Amino acid sequence: MPIDFPVPLEAEIAANVRAALAEDVGAGDLTAELIPAGKPGQARVIAREAATLCGTAWFAECFRQLDPGVRITWHAQDGERIRPDQLLCDIEGEARVLLTGERSALNFLQLLSGVATKTRHYADLVEGTRAQVVDTRKTLPGLRLAQKYAVRVGGGGNHRLALWDAILIKENHIMAAGSITAAVAAAFRTAAQSGGRCRFIQVEVENLAELEEALNAGAPMVLLDNFSLEMLRQAVTLNRERAILEASGGVTEANLRAIAETGVDRISIGTLTKDVEALDLSMRFVM
Repeated sequence: MPIDFPVPLEAEIAANVRAALAEDVGAGDLTAELIPAGKPGQARVIAREAATLCGTAWFAECFRQLDPGVRITWHAQDGERIRPDQLLCDIEGEARVLLTGERSALNFLQLLSGVATKTRHYADLVEGTRAQVVDTRKTLPGLRLAQKYAVRVGGGGNHRLALWDAILIKENHIMAAGSITAAVAAAFRTAAQSGGRCRFIQVEVENLAELEEALNAGAPMVLLDNFSLEMLRQAVTLNRERAILEASGGVTEANLRAIAETGVDRISIGTLTKDVEALDLSMRFVM
C-alpha cells in the first residue's frame, strides 16, 4: 500500500544499503565462496510472529546492489499486518548472492518492521481520540529517515525529520532570545527566510503561564513538556483550538490512552524509534 512520506526515499534507501553492505561484505564474502559460482538458489522469508511489515524496499535493494538479476516475489507489502508462519517473499538468484545479502537484507526488514509494529500498537491504543502518536529525533544514527518512514507505515506521524525542516523552540532558545514572545517572533522571521523548507514552528513550555504566553505570541504548535493529566486538560481548555497541542515526556504504554483522552492533538514518544525490538524473521533456502 502506498505510504505518504514528506521526502523522496530512493536515494536514502540506496545509501543505507551501500553502507550496510560495505560494513558486512567488505572485500568479499569468504564463506559464500564455498558455493560454486553461478549455482542457482531459491529461498523464502517467513514471519515468526505477528507484526506490521515494513522495509521491503530496503530488503530488495540489498539484493539489487549485489546482483540486479535476483528476483523477489512479495506476498505481503509494507503496512500489512502479518501473522506467525506467514510467507513474506520468495527469492531466486545465484546462491552466493542470496547468502551474501541475507543478513543485511533481514536486518533492515526486522528493524523497520519492529518500529512499524510498535507504532501500530501505540496508534491502536489512542484510536477513537483526536490524538496522533508521533516520533522524535531519538533514532539510530544513519537510519533517521528509514525509521521515520516505518513510523508512518505503523500508523503514526513524524515530528521534525531533522534540524533543517522545522523549528522547535526549547528552554535554552527562550533564554537566549529573552522570552517566549521574542523567540516566536524570531522563529517567524527565520521561517519566512527558509525558502519554504520550514514545515512548522513549535514552542516547548513547562507550565500553563508559559503556554498562555506562547499562544498570545501566535505560536501555531505548542509542546507540553511533562504536564500532568490535569495540566493537560487545563491546557486544552486554555488553548481553545488556537494551536496544535502536543504532549511529551513520561509517556508510557500504561498512561498513553489517558493522555490522549485529555484532548491533545499529538503525543510524541521517543521509544518508537529508540527502544526497538526487531521482528523475528527466518530466511530458508529451498534449493
